[in-house]
Amino acid sequence: MEKQLYAKIFKWLSLALLLVSVCFVVYGFVKGWPQLGQEDNGTVTALLTWTYIMIGIALVSIFGFALVTRAMVNPKFLVTAAIVAVGAAAVIGIAVLLAPGTQPLNYDKVVSDGDLLLTETVLNLTYILGGAAVLAIIVGEIVSSIKGKKA
Repeated sequence: MEKQLYAKIFKWLSLALLLVSVCFVVYGFVKGWPQLGQEDNGTVTALLTWTYIMIGIALVSIFGFALVTRAMVNPKFLVTAAIVAVGAAAVIGIAVLLAPGTQPLNYDKVVSDGDLLLTETVLNLTYILGGAAVLAIIVGEIVSSIKGKKA
């Protein structure tokens, strides 16, 4: 019975989020999307804001559900999750500290400092995580060849 209740709640919440999303798209078509090079008339900003909200809802749902279910089975998992969260915050903090936030050269439009910092932070995170992935592959291959488990 409880599973049916959760299924109904999930169904109605999904439908509500879908309807709100459709309303934003219809609003954009009714008001008119700005052409390339034109200033935003509020349609793009509203749609992007709703997109950020939807991404936030999805992330909170995924991580919150996973955290609660794993913690109910194994309470020591919360310590591991806290260590991972602190590590992720440290990597993001390093990426923010490495981002200079300076205006790009040979670009005539002025970009806000917040947009520059966010863009450079995401680029730095991409570089850091990409380098860590390559390093993990190399170290993994070396360790597996030393152990002789390479097939």
